Amino acid sequence: MTAQSFPITAIVAAQRPHRKDAARNYDALLAAAREAFAENGAEASLEDIARRAGVGIGTLYRNFPTRRALFESVYADEVNALCETAGEVADLPPWPAVTTWLESFTAYMVTKRAVREALEEDSEIFDACRESLYAAGGPLFTRAQEAGEARADMEFSDLLRLVAGVTATHFPDDAQRDRVLGIALDGVRKTP
Repeated sequence: MTAQSFPITAIVAAQRPHRKDAARNYDALLAAAREAFAENGAEASLEDIARRAGVGIGTLYRNFPTRRALFESVYADEVNALCETAGEVADLPPWPAVTTWLESFTAYMVTKRAVREALEEDSEIFDACRESLYAAGGPLFTRAQEAGEARADMEFSDLLRLVAGVTATHFPDDAQRDRVLGIALDGVRKTP
C-alpha cells in the first residue's frame, strides 16, 4: 500500500501551501505547534507558537484561521507521518516492522492527547486519521500474526489501545515509558 492510498494524505496535501516560502512557514508552524502542544497541552499560546516558528501571529492566522484549524492540521500531519513510516518499515521482518511503527505511534500519542483535548470526536479529520492509521498499521500487525510472531487472539485495535494506555500514563522519564511498553509488547509477541 502506498502513502498516496491513505485518506489523510489527500487532506494534508490540500492544506499545505504551494509557494515555497509559504510552505516553509506552514511547516515551521506545524513543528512549533507540535512542540508547544507536547509541552503545554491544548492551552499552548498561539503567540508562543508563532514565536517558536519565527513568524508573526498574522502568518499563523493566515495559515490557521482558528485554533481548531491548527489542532486539526497538526493531528493530520502526525497521522500522515505514521502512514509514511508504515511504508518505510514494510520491508522489515514482521515483528520488527510492527515494533518500529509502534515506536513512532508512541511519539505521536504525546501530541494526540493535547489535540484530542481541544477537538470534538465528530471531526472529519478524526475519521480520516483513524481510517488511515488502521490502513497503515493494521497490515503490519496482520503480517506479524501470519508469520506466527504476534498473538493471533487479538485485533489491531487491541494493540493500539494497549499502546495508548501505556503512553497515557505519566512516567518520570522516557526510559521508563519505553521499558513498560516493551514489557507490554512482550505479552503481544508470540514466543517460539
